[in-house]
Amino acid sequence: MTTPTMKREDVEVFQVSIKATPEAVWNAITDPEWNRRYGYQSPSEYELRPGGAFRTLASAEMRQHGGPEVIIDGEVIESDPPRKLVQTWRPLWDPESTAEGAKRLTWEIAEGQGGVCTLTVTHEVANAPKTRYMVTGKDPNAGGGWPAVLEDLKRLLETGQPAGTATGA
Repeated sequence: MTTPTMKREDVEVFQVSIKATPEAVWNAITDPEWNRRYGYQSPSEYELRPGGAFRTLASAEMRQHGGPEVIIDGEVIESDPPRKLVQTWRPLWDPESTAEGAKRLTWEIAEGQGGVCTLTVTHEVANAPKTRYMVTGKDPNAGGGWPAVLEDLKRLLETGQPAGTATGA
């Protein structure tokens, strides 16, 4: 059996080095008490098992601007703490991007030397031009995308202070 290969244009890959343990990075991604403190300040909830639910709730600011209560949903495909999380990811605040369907999102945490981990986020965006535009940070109306979220995550784990860059704060 052959497996189709992903084309480069079907995938967006983002990477950041963080001075933190793999467990700290994992918790910052999967624990709503942590993940609400960076990026868009929206808590994400995971059922960390294959087939488990994933959802991101709107921040108070998003709700004030008419956003739905759940802004992203999906399903956990693989959970291997603290190394790898594979899930689907479907934005719900915009009918056009919602119609593009759920896309695969992979978080990989690799422990390096000197207490530094590399976090790689791979977002499959085949047939999803609106989603690609958002997650790359190119859509000025959608914040800074994954680059801003990952920089915020790095700042939070290394200094204890979120930057708020994804929301433009």
